[in-house]
Amino acid sequence: MVKDDELRHLRRCVELAAEALQAGDEPFGSVLVGADGTVLAEDRNRVAGGDHTRHPEFELARWSAAHLTPGERAAATVYTSGEHCPMCAAAHAWVGLGRIVYIASSAQLTAWLDELGAPQAPVRALAVREVAPGVAVEGPVPQLVAEVRALHHRFRTRHA
Repeated sequence: MVKDDELRHLRRCVELAAEALQAGDEPFGSVLVGADGTVLAEDRNRVAGGDHTRHPEFELARWSAAHLTPGERAAATVYTSGEHCPMCAAAHAWVGLGRIVYIASSAQLTAWLDELGAPQAPVRALAVREVAPGVAVEGPVPQLVAEVRALHHRFRTRHA
């Protein structure tokens, strides 16, 4: 269960997702937090330039591999606006990051995009547990799901 003090990190994820939307990117944002609650790194989606691997979760996995010890990575938590895609879930597991807490699930996002008539993604949406079964995962977080859904709706309305 997500603790009340963790909601501030998830709210920051929503802010980062909104920043991505403002920059013309799909609205995703993520925050990497150390075992002591310190924010270590954060990022937003940056795929609008054509590199569709520029997901914030992937960037945080790469950052953690370069800057943290294996123990620090294992003790860290990634908070994110949306459940990791398979690419990001694999990167997360390969670098040995700890827990993931997401606001909206891949299943929720897929349903929203279907409702909006968005083109199908080139990679199937899978739950993190299917890709990285050893990673502790929590989500969705109902308190913030409507905000994330609204951001995706705004993106798809602009890019229809």
